[in-house]
Amino acid sequence: MKESTPATAAAPDLAARIAAGEERALARAMTLIERADAASDELLKALRPRTGRARVIGVTGSPGSGKSTLTDVLIATYREAGDRVGVVAIDPSSPFSGGAILGDRIRMMRWHDDSGVFIRSMATRGQLGGLAAATLQMVALLDGAGFDHVIVETVGVGQSEIDIVGAADTTVLVLTPGGGDGVQAFKAGIMEIADVYCINKADLPGADRMRQDVRGALDLAMPLDGAWRQPIVATVATTGSGVDDLLARVAAHHDHLAARGLLQERLRRRVRAEVTALLGAALRSAWESRQEQAVTDILAGKTTPLETVASLWHEP
Repeated sequence: MKESTPATAAAPDLAARIAAGEERALARAMTLIERADAASDELLKALRPRTGRARVIGVTGSPGSGKSTLTDVLIATYREAGDRVGVVAIDPSSPFSGGAILGDRIRMMRWHDDSGVFIRSMATRGQLGGLAAATLQMVALLDGAGFDHVIVETVGVGQSEIDIVGAADTTVLVLTPGGGDGVQAFKAGIMEIADVYCINKADLPGADRMRQDVRGALDLAMPLDGAWRQPIVATVATTGSGVDDLLARVAAHHDHLAARGLLQERLRRRVRAEVTALLGAALRSAWESRQEQAVTDILAGKTTPLETVASLWHEP
């Protein structure tokens, strides 16, 4: 029988405070998750039955595409409707401090005193497996805390970011004209998980051509009957132009999932992605602690790579 430490024993109390809307308790819980503290596991266990209510939106795209500005406008629009919004923003790490490079996240500081908005920035620190797990746990936390919308904003369109936003209910890919973003997105495989395409900075030259290119590529995919046909929305986040259309398309995708009974499957997919990320991080950690001896043994013929992989499943 697992013993309760003072930290894990306090988890039910922390969960109750979070459910009651206490912002300091939520911030404390976020820190526990980021540290992979044992108390966070007990906390999430208590909150899991409350999850599945929030609309989870993934926002991804190349650096400089205006994702943060767009996210800020989405927050403003949802708040005008009286909805609560949680944001998990993944930033590249500073090569000097290891902390998140906040960049244009600073503009979101205007929501600092709004109890209906909670924003958490996370640094990659080069640990994308653990980052994915922590991100998905934070999404579950915000969902369980009663937020109506949870936005996950990633730093780019690499495979790890795709894995994270791919676990959202609706994934928005933000592109900008003139930078080759469309071609790069197709190469990266983001086309397979994007539910809505957003051509931001649509007032720049080349926006119409990008829309045509994206639509042409989507038409080649030949979707199944009744499948969601990804819309392409043009926005100028700095002015708010096109944002209402974007929100309408996101809402339409949610309705599409609801009509086909797929929302529960999206929730289950997030949990599967969370477990997979935790598993990958645990195996990677086990490998790093013994890799030099393992390589020596493989080269000496004492073991094989396959046997080494099998040994990682056991405690050292």
